[in-house]
Amino acid sequence: MELLERTDAPAGSAWGLFGADDELGAVNFLSPERVLAGTRCVRRGAVFSLDYPLDAFMPSPTRPPARHSIVEMGPGWRDDYLDSFYLQQTSQVDGLRHAAHPVYGFYGGTSADRLVPGDPTIGINRWAERGVVGRGVLVDTARYREAQGRPLDHDAGEPITPELLNATLAAQGSHLEQGDMVLLRTNYPSHFRARPPTADTIRSAGLVQSHPMVSWLWDQHIPLIASDNFAVECIPPSPESPFPASADGYGGLVHPQLIALLGMVLGELWRLDDLATDCAADGIYEFLLVVKPLDVIGGVGSPPNATAVK
Repeated sequence: MELLERTDAPAGSAWGLFGADDELGAVNFLSPERVLAGTRCVRRGAVFSLDYPLDAFMPSPTRPPARHSIVEMGPGWRDDYLDSFYLQQTSQVDGLRHAAHPVYGFYGGTSADRLVPGDPTIGINRWAERGVVGRGVLVDTARYREAQGRPLDHDAGEPITPELLNATLAAQGSHLEQGDMVLLRTNYPSHFRARPPTADTIRSAGLVQSHPMVSWLWDQHIPLIASDNFAVECIPPSPESPFPASADGYGGLVHPQLIALLGMVLGELWRLDDLATDCAADGIYEFLLVVKPLDVIGGVGSPPNATAVK
């Protein structure tokens, strides 16, 4: 990846490549041509919601469940509201405010002082205003490995390498085009539901923390990668991770590289099973993908409100 050789900006970063004042990051790859490429994937009019209910992965030690209330506004009229609604509670997209690089800070060198409610700078509102629409490709690594009799090992936090992603695509008969959005299926939700009730440690298979993995994503100009697991990447991080510890000391995560340096959209806990079943049935793994985050000024993350159309 040539970005690692940069001297005019942090090595490995895309800062400034989309303009000095860019606040969209890799979403810039979703040109009108890429949107049209997505629309050409619509053949049957089959629609798939990719969001789980808000309480699908409760309880969480850091995000208590939202409380839903319905109020009477008058005879025959009702409204409702949510209390304690964490915007990254279940299915989510991580915005550019979600993770800082431990050395270089937030995307584009944005001052942390600006990252407050009401200030729109690199907020989730920027993606909401723009919209995230284009061609999506499902990479069903879970199904590929199950067919081999070697299911992904979530308990061990198995790393998923670029080679495994490429092998999955080849087995599916799929290919990636520059600017595609990638949905990675690991079958983590089934693992989560089967965990002992007392389990309090999150472990899951996911992307390996490595420079080749980052290069695989960037070199194909992938604006968004979403998975059905908790972090997109493997948890716990690979002991061989070359990346520095985050501010909280949790070492080796690739989140800061992808979000703070490259401006990518990361999606977590997406609902992919129904889409995967359909793709396996008709052998077509490409679709129009529409993602519409909530327009929260200065938001850090959001439910994806994601829909795939085939």
